[in-house]
Amino acid sequence: MHPTQRGVEMPPPTGWYPEPRDKFQFAFLPMIDCFARICYNTPKGVFTVIYIGCHLSVTNGCLAMGETMLGFGGDTFAFFTRNPRGGKSREIDPADAAALSALLAREGFGPLVAHGSYTMNLCAANPATLQNGLEMFADDMKRMAYFPGQYYNFHPGAHVGQGAEKGIELISAALDRFLTPDLPFTVLLETMAGKGSEVGGSFAQLRQVIDGVAHSEKLGVCLDTCHVWDAGYDIVNDLDGVLTEFDKTVGLSRLKAVHLNDSKNDLGSHKDRHEKLGQGRIGADALRRAVRHPALQGLPFVLETPNDDAGYIEEIVLVKEWMAEA
Repeated sequence: MHPTQRGVEMPPPTGWYPEPRDKFQFAFLPMIDCFARICYNTPKGVFTVIYIGCHLSVTNGCLAMGETMLGFGGDTFAFFTRNPRGGKSREIDPADAAALSALLAREGFGPLVAHGSYTMNLCAANPATLQNGLEMFADDMKRMAYFPGQYYNFHPGAHVGQGAEKGIELISAALDRFLTPDLPFTVLLETMAGKGSEVGGSFAQLRQVIDGVAHSEKLGVCLDTCHVWDAGYDIVNDLDGVLTEFDKTVGLSRLKAVHLNDSKNDLGSHKDRHEKLGQGRIGADALRRAVRHPALQGLPFVLETPNDDAGYIEEIVLVKEWMAEA
């Protein structure tokens, strides 16, 4: 089931229209509804169409995650491929993974956004840490083969005093080792807040990483609203401008997913502290505009807010209400 069949019907919003994802050039897209429908494959009278979900635990297996998200009212989700803080992973049961894939197809889910470990650093200065990161990444590539057509998102890494250029070089080299033409999923670089020596705190750095990879067609970007705000991109007062800059620097065709979070911090703080929707410095109005923005339709939106299950269910309902507004 396509998300447009889920009862979210409304006239298209007026205003800025983005690059139509690989069909025409950005500058030549007329701001008319029929072209918007062509770009996003949405039928007449239906425009606000995203997938929404949150992070889920893989403890009870793959199929259990899909069933849990159905109960939450969502149609995408994220999960860690291994312990996010320690790097340990559990075996994947092929039958369980196949059962999840069948559920996703049957229920009309959008792409899932698997997440690499926070301890994985593909540009570490310490050789042992770098090798450990490479081994985790290699193992995650094998694990993701059980989830064809989905996304694998990770934090690019921290150069730890080597300098951003060296960090970018190391990340690109690592990706070059593992990205092949027959990779059955897409690897996403996450936008970062620019905390410490993080790589990926600017769109330009992400572009540099992508340019250093031979099979860059297997690469995309996950935009985290908290991270870009903390990095200094003003999505509150100039979301159009931020997305235009992303388009010119990276290309909207590479924007595959969104982490939908508020922020505890002021613009440009470079701190990366998530907040519940509408309770932070970004605010509900700006996040609602992001959910409804023409450039972001058709994407999976994943909540990473500081919530329990009940809180995530409430936020999924809230986002659906934003989608349904006239």
